[in-house]
Amino acid sequence: MEDKKIRCGVIGTGYLGQHHARIYAALEATELIGIVEADDARAEEICGRYHCRRCATPGDLAELCDAVSVVVPTDKHCAVALPLLQGGCHLLIEKPLCTSLAEAEQILAAAKANGCIVQVGHIEHYNPVMGYLENAVTQPQFLTADRLAPFNPRGTEVGVVLDLMIHDIGVILALVRSPIRQIDAVGVNVLSNSEDIANARITFENGCVANINTSRVSQKKVREIRVFQPANYLSLDFMHQSGHFLRKEGSELVREEIPIEKDEPLKLELASFAQVVREAGQPKVGAELGRSALDVAIQITEMIQAGQAEGVKFNNPGS
Repeated sequence: MEDKKIRCGVIGTGYLGQHHARIYAALEATELIGIVEADDARAEEICGRYHCRRCATPGDLAELCDAVSVVVPTDKHCAVALPLLQGGCHLLIEKPLCTSLAEAEQILAAAKANGCIVQVGHIEHYNPVMGYLENAVTQPQFLTADRLAPFNPRGTEVGVVLDLMIHDIGVILALVRSPIRQIDAVGVNVLSNSEDIANARITFENGCVANINTSRVSQKKVREIRVFQPANYLSLDFMHQSGHFLRKEGSELVREEIPIEKDEPLKLELASFAQVVREAGQPKVGAELGRSALDVAIQITEMIQAGQAEGVKFNNPGS
């Protein structure tokens, strides 16, 4: 695979998957070979635009490709990933890795048995903002993350914690680098059958505390993080790839804008995936980190569900 382009495929070319197809077709290191897509009209459109072929099953696509993006609803990730791994394909699985820890173990075991790389699509880790944070965050004491989005029926097969909050869980786990001591969480169902608004407070063994607010029923889009450290404070915007840094000088707080070189996070993520496949390296967000973020997200989801059940019992003492 030294000089040849990496043969790539995409399963699910909807809202997000179409961009995986676009980028694989455009990157110098990759070639878009084929797709699996349930919708006939969309399949014809993508194949016509990028001169690739449509395959009937993940197994068929695995025979043609070195690497595949899995961009189907979360509850289908495991069923789609396993035949691809058995076919020897390296995978980029969109976040969250899957919907349960049992499924995560199946994916990890299949990847190991077949010598395959699994990268999880925690896209914020490839955002230039995260590149800055990884160097600047040295002693975090308190973090706040806000991720708000207007309602979109896409993604509602899971609650907002697995749909959106998991982005910030992954970022915070990578920045704090300490075991978790305690999790507290609350959430409310608004427009779907699972929580659409959630708040989680994570206390780490090193004393750091993270407060995460997430909503998918907001009027505006927000993707921001603030990090407080001894004598300085960082405020960054993942969406606009901008931010500022406040540091203590004597009794004054001095503000500096942070110079961030903007780029498309998905392009950076897929280029990194291609490089990892070519070099048989380790992805920045491998299946283990994906599993850790999923584990925390599931704990938060279960805590919210338990709290809602308690609320029902309290409100209906006769039931």
